Amino acid sequence: MSDLIARALPAYGLPPDTPLTLLNRSENETWRAGALVLRLHRQGYHSVEEIGSELAWLTALQDLPGLRSVRPVAGRQGLVTKVDTRFIVGFQHIPGQELQPGDDLARHFAPLGEITARLHLHARHWSPPLGFTRKRWDADTILGPAPHWGHWRQAEGLDAQGAALLARATDRLVRDLHAYGTGWKVFGLIHADLRLANLMVDAQGLWAIDFDDCGFGWWIYDLASALSFIETDPRLPDLIARWCEGYARVAPLQAADRAMIPAMIFLRRVLLTAWLATRADSDTAQSLGGPAYTTGTLQLAERFLTDGLQDFRV
Repeated sequence: MSDLIARALPAYGLPPDTPLTLLNRSENETWRAGALVLRLHRQGYHSVEEIGSELAWLTALQDLPGLRSVRPVAGRQGLVTKVDTRFIVGFQHIPGQELQPGDDLARHFAPLGEITARLHLHARHWSPPLGFTRKRWDADTILGPAPHWGHWRQAEGLDAQGAALLARATDRLVRDLHAYGTGWKVFGLIHADLRLANLMVDAQGLWAIDFDDCGFGWWIYDLASALSFIETDPRLPDLIARWCEGYARVAPLQAADRAMIPAMIFLRRVLLTAWLATRADSDTAQSLGGPAYTTGTLQLAERFLTDGLQDFRV
């Protein structure tokens, strides 16, 4: 799709011969173009209104103390550029490196908890512009009959026995989520994808990037998203505790929220299991997907049914 990005360059004041580097192919394609990063949106996933709403929140976050987030860059068409039937948005390039699973994550998770709490406080008090629309991340849109990211039953390597296990586990999960509810105290506008790949680190600390999945979900779900693809890592209990410690420095974290952490981690794992199956063309699916990831999900499901993932409680 580099031809679409190349055709968008003049809209951002860039020469047509600007070198292009593909940074990532995930939900979207992300390209480096000079001092900019250009995101080519997946066909048919977000409407232009949804994309504009993401950028409205990002713009409002630019002056938030204690948060460094990616800055949208307008082109000649505005914040959203259309090439043929595809949407492209521009951002300033962020210095630093992506966090990696092999990094010393323990030193970053308390600051990440603080950043997340600041995002949530902003969302609680911010008045979105008229027409603001983002997807909802709840039991129905993740586990229901028409989920945003596909159904876990499509998981690679899932046999009948595994499907029966996941059905029992997700039935219990749905009951827990409905009991927790979606009132304003537990549910609101969240980043929804604060995984390691969406966190840049430099000498000054963390940057939050890629708000493409921001929407309305449980506040504590943002912790689960930070643990994406490392749910079976033995460091998880320590990372959870550090995140909660950082969050509580900025905003209250109620006992009911803490109690839902294991359920949210399992929910996120099931969501990612479905996503890997339906986004087989993504870099992430090609490096992390396959039967092994499904097996890990089944192991978590067994533990969720047996002891509620007690190791993840803080």
